[in-house]
Amino acid sequence: MAKVTKAVFPVAGLGTRFLPVTKASPKEMLPVVDKPLIQYAVEEAIAAGIKDMIFITGRGKRVIEDHFDKAYELEAELQAHGKITLLKEVRGLVYEDATYAYVRQREALGLGHAVLCARHLIGDEPFAVILADDLIDAKVPALKQMVDVHAKRGGSVLAVQNVDRADTGSYGIVSSAPVAERISKLSAIVEKPKPDEAPSTLGVVGRYVLSSRIFHYLENLRPGAGREIQLTDAIGRLLREESVYAYEFEGHRYDCGSKLGYLKATVAYALKHPEVKAGFRTYLNNLDTTTRTK
Repeated sequence: MAKVTKAVFPVAGLGTRFLPVTKASPKEMLPVVDKPLIQYAVEEAIAAGIKDMIFITGRGKRVIEDHFDKAYELEAELQAHGKITLLKEVRGLVYEDATYAYVRQREALGLGHAVLCARHLIGDEPFAVILADDLIDAKVPALKQMVDVHAKRGGSVLAVQNVDRADTGSYGIVSSAPVAERISKLSAIVEKPKPDEAPSTLGVVGRYVLSSRIFHYLENLRPGAGREIQLTDAIGRLLREESVYAYEFEGHRYDCGSKLGYLKATVAYALKHPEVKAGFRTYLNNLDTTTRTK
């Protein structure tokens, strides 16, 4: 069975929920403490054994390319001032044994279309898709968990979690039957169903390991919900031909595509950051005390 060595990062979205900050800066570059969201995503891919990073970009996303490139002037400045720790961190952004490719998505035609843009770089191999605004804090990186499931079972693997029934309209919702602990086999998937029409409360979140057969269905799809080419619709057709599994990953997901989720992630990651965690916890405790006395 072929190993998963390529990952697609759809980063062409406009990030309108974070305007005005995303007017000139990609949402994927929003920092959680001292790393942008896209860096967390790439680090997760590296930990899962991914070697080839494929970014599906759009206008105004050049800063993502710069982030994962050499910064000779900055490195020279840090070296000259003896800031060796920072120098190591900056150099560590560029994984020497990884490759980085950038493909322009010329029109905002949906997640399915963004994935299809990578077809010529994927070929006939299984591959991963990572949505950077779903930040997953896990002891074993979520994508690594999924790659391990794929290595044992083949097919495609979707990351899922239980969501509130009232929120099913924000997710692709699966209908599935358990086959092992945390693993179930899909029989259907519905994009953003109303709560009373949802087949379950298992919602797909921003991690996928997909068979290359998905491209056949993506290129033959008509636009679906929101007049976009929906990845969910292609998966619904794929599961009639191949096994597609839902995997309830171990870890905590933060929806950094929303302001509240992003703030929660920032607090959680700050509370475990070695440089600031002690001072930040003291600040929060004092803030809570001040709030209660008012």
